[in-house]
Amino acid sequence: MKLYRSEGPGTPDLSKFARVGNNVVIEDGVRIFHPENIELGDNVYIGHDTIIKGYYRDKIVIGDNVWIGQACFIHGAGGIEIGNCVGIGPGVKMHAAYHVDSGRDTPVMFQSLSFAKIIVEEDVNIGIGAVIMNGVTLRKGSKVGAGAVVTKSFPEYSILVGVPATLLRSR
Repeated sequence: MKLYRSEGPGTPDLSKFARVGNNVVIEDGVRIFHPENIELGDNVYIGHDTIIKGYYRDKIVIGDNVWIGQACFIHGAGGIEIGNCVGIGPGVKMHAAYHVDSGRDTPVMFQSLSFAKIIVEEDVNIGIGAVIMNGVTLRKGSKVGAGAVVTKSFPEYSILVGVPATLLRSR
């Protein structure tokens, strides 16, 4: 059995990050873990009460001119790349890992993890409360509707809606 341990309070201390660009704004209540594996570009805004969980492996790389809304949850266990000029609405969740089903004899919590990078290309807008699952690439110019659950990748300039997300149309 694995014993749990605290990861601490999280730190917005910019000196601990792998890289920090100019004009980075981290609002009150933001909690950041493993900042040594997180890179922030220029002109990045991270909204109140967001949690960014870097991981002991892989990186979270956030490009320039990125706005991350309030109360988001971004877990970079498999790696996350967010391109330039991206808007991420409040309450968005991204998780780059999942538990591999190895049968009923092992509790799900103790089954092994599979890691799959999330890539958000440039000029993407993710609506409030959307969920982006591991292994997904949101391609250039795409828009994700509020509350959508994106489980697979779509072409550039897609407008995605629903659970699971489907292609509404191209823009």
